[in-house]
Amino acid sequence: MAEKRPNFLVIVADDLGFSDCGCFGSEISTPNIDALAKEANALRFTNYHVAAACSPTRSMLMTGTDHHIAGLGQLQEITRASPAHYGKPGHEGYLNERVVALPELLSDGGYFTCMAGKWHLGLKPEHWPNRRGFQKSFALLPGCANHYAYEPEYQDPHTEPGKFFETATRALHVEDDRVIAKLPEGFYSSDAYADTMIKYLKDRTDEEREKPFFAYLPFSAPHWPLQAPREVCEKYRGWYEDGPEVLRQKRLAKLKEIGMVSPHVKAHDVVIVDGKPSNWADLDSETRSSSSRAMEVYAGMVERMDWNIGRVLSHLKSTGEYDNTFVLFMSDNGAEGASYEAEAIVGTSIMDHVHKYYDNSLDNIGRGNSFVWYGCRWAQAATAPSRLYKMHSTEGGCRVPLVVRPPVARNQDGGNGTTSDKEGSGVITHAFCTVMDIVPTVLELANLQHPATYQGRAIAPLRGRSWTDFLASITTSNSNSNSSENEGKEKLEIHPPDYVVGFEIRGSGAVRRGDWKITFVPAPKGPHRWELFNMKADPGETNDLSEKFPGVMKELLALWDEYKNEVGSVGVADEWPEFHQGDKSTTLADEMEDPYSWIKYIGRPEITPERIRPLLPPVVK
Repeated sequence: MAEKRPNFLVIVADDLGFSDCGCFGSEISTPNIDALAKEANALRFTNYHVAAACSPTRSMLMTGTDHHIAGLGQLQEITRASPAHYGKPGHEGYLNERVVALPELLSDGGYFTCMAGKWHLGLKPEHWPNRRGFQKSFALLPGCANHYAYEPEYQDPHTEPGKFFETATRALHVEDDRVIAKLPEGFYSSDAYADTMIKYLKDRTDEEREKPFFAYLPFSAPHWPLQAPREVCEKYRGWYEDGPEVLRQKRLAKLKEIGMVSPHVKAHDVVIVDGKPSNWADLDSETRSSSSRAMEVYAGMVERMDWNIGRVLSHLKSTGEYDNTFVLFMSDNGAEGASYEAEAIVGTSIMDHVHKYYDNSLDNIGRGNSFVWYGCRWAQAATAPSRLYKMHSTEGGCRVPLVVRPPVARNQDGGNGTTSDKEGSGVITHAFCTVMDIVPTVLELANLQHPATYQGRAIAPLRGRSWTDFLASITTSNSNSNSSENEGKEKLEIHPPDYVVGFEIRGSGAVRRGDWKITFVPAPKGPHRWELFNMKADPGETNDLSEKFPGVMKELLALWDEYKNEVGSVGVADEWPEFHQGDKSTTLADEMEDPYSWIKYIGRPEITPERIRPLLPPVVK
């Protein structure tokens, strides 16, 4: 009798930092993620890499190839503002025809597929989840939105909100092939996505229950605006009054204590470019209070997300499906460190809009009618010991938490050469891997193949590698004790030492081969040139070795050129004109060409320009 194929539950957090979960050293309460990580056959990955931004990572998660190939070369919010990127192949702003999505292959291969959460992979109906393999879907289309679905009453809805906020405010959701006209009273994003996922699993027909399932649960938390139920946030009142540097040092100490980083790791210095004093004590009391309150709300968002993850896991346990489910939890990029109030060109207009329409008084921070982010200091507390944060191809932007719990039936207790967890269960692995590995892993476990062609079109090949052999070696008892030392070492790595992977987001680039990495960080947050690091000795990217090892530097620069040309990256900063997200002078002016400008119009004919009405999807009242 053939072995039963596993179910899959893939959970994605939005802008969660490396140390933001308890099992990764955090003070934030995440008991459900922690329990998942501590199961006997579960793994915590310390060297897992993604793109440094939301939709690029999600496109790689769905396709197993580079985001420049899949259609999300940049966030579409950036592409629409950059003439150098707009219209270039691989920058379409949706999963393009060069790729096949994982749920398409799983659905064709006999799986029930469903999702609830953030999509961010296309706004037109032909690009929605139901057209890329999901049989049931409840999806937030934009990259972020108010978590309570609150929108202010604009004085001039024909021109407001502006270019920045028109993609960042409205909670525009679709269910299957229909736009949701109005979300229910009491809506909160994380609660709604868990509710819907549980409903989809409960409501399966008898025929659907005979199939294994692929469930995709991508939260929009803890992405700004930082908002969470008051009762959860109150738990953290006063926790962060000592400031982000104190938190950073506590997190680093805990990471070392539990074996997630080397006890001798050198952390990168905090980089601050927002024009404010670097010393917490030098900030005025009002700024400190509002900043620590924002961090309290952030913690509340993470805890509430964890609570909802626990609800979904409890449902699977109640139905007897949990043991045969491959569960994966990850973040889509490093913590978000943007300080939009300090952005050139658009910073003033952003803050004018916030002050005009939102209540960011201290007691109201975190409520639906507030609009805050937490800035670069708190973000670097969460990414330490790594360098910088989201939107940078440094470790702080690309190295994120990953927990994998393979199906129980496929494995036995025990570890083989990994760092054993001090609490006696779960293992920690330092093997390098990327988000592009997930598609080949899932397909192999599901006994399916990745095609060279799909529905008559050529498909880009996978760029990742399956983890199945690696997982088997990690979670099997020491039955291989007679194997040679070299064979044992090979089993502990996912990729060979000559594996090359590239990264590029908004002009910040990187290439990694084995332990060597070159990184380009644009000014003012970096030197605006290529640097060379040995990642095994210096994961914080603190010691530039380009002059000491010019041969290695030359080889990796050549690999960068290969990567750039192969995937279609426009290049690093200075290879194209500067632009600013939300700047009207560079953002696409023709609404016919820019679906992201439609977000505020869909379902609102009274403010919709006549010429774009035929383009907009219908709304179900």
